Amino acid sequence: MSKILTLIAAAAAITAATLSAFAQAQPSSAPRPAAVLAAQPIRNIVLVHGAFADGSGWRGVYDELVKRGYRVSIVQNPLTSLADDVAATRRVLARQDGPAVLVGHSYGGSVITEAGDDPKVVGLVYVTAFAPDVGESAGDQFRVVPPLPNLVVDPQPDGFGFFNAENFQAGFAGGASDADASFLRDSQVPVALAALDAKVSVAAWRTKPSAFVVATEDGSIDPRLQRHMANRIGAATTDVQGSHLVFFTQPRAVADVIDRAARTMGSAQR
Repeated sequence: MSKILTLIAAAAAITAATLSAFAQAQPSSAPRPAAVLAAQPIRNIVLVHGAFADGSGWRGVYDELVKRGYRVSIVQNPLTSLADDVAATRRVLARQDGPAVLVGHSYGGSVITEAGDDPKVVGLVYVTAFAPDVGESAGDQFRVVPPLPNLVVDPQPDGFGFFNAENFQAGFAGGASDADASFLRDSQVPVALAALDAKVSVAAWRTKPSAFVVATEDGSIDPRLQRHMANRIGAATTDVQGSHLVFFTQPRAVADVIDRAARTMGSAQR
């Protein structure tokens, strides 16, 4: 009997030791401190689309970055309000397993400016995007340089707006094939116009490094305004020959900027 009890006690001790070792080997579910996140190489990229579109337009950039070893997540903004779009972005940021670079296109620049204060975000990339300061909206930026003639929005009775169909290719999707431009026009996502006038309450670019892609053939946001915003936020600026939809028509060039920003920002953080 004593021999059986001894064997049972020994088995229990082995089980307890095994469970303890297993528990110690598991990664903690608790959030990691910002200092720990910053010490890691940046492998996470979060892409945020703007108005009149959805996240699928990032496919070319996504493919380029994945080939280079990045883990890429794409936010699907509801475009119902700035607050809703920021919440959607924060939801994706919460899923990142380490430091991330946050990338925004057009109105998505307002979204990343607000959501970029997340501790996982170590840098921002604006792709022909609005970069408002605290108390400013995307629309406020046009006080500096007005929108180009082909930026025509058709307001709807419910407060949403579509990009005007006749101006869509020239103002939004220049450089895309006729077939792609037609599909993008007919599948566009309307934006709550109030979102474009919503003021940001934080400007993440004031505390985090940034990069900016100036689309030199943009038919909506004048390249002069793009450069003004890039200079104001102190961004590393790259000109890319392309339209407002430059990430769609020039995915490799835009991916190059994001890749370079991730490596530069990662080095600065370590």
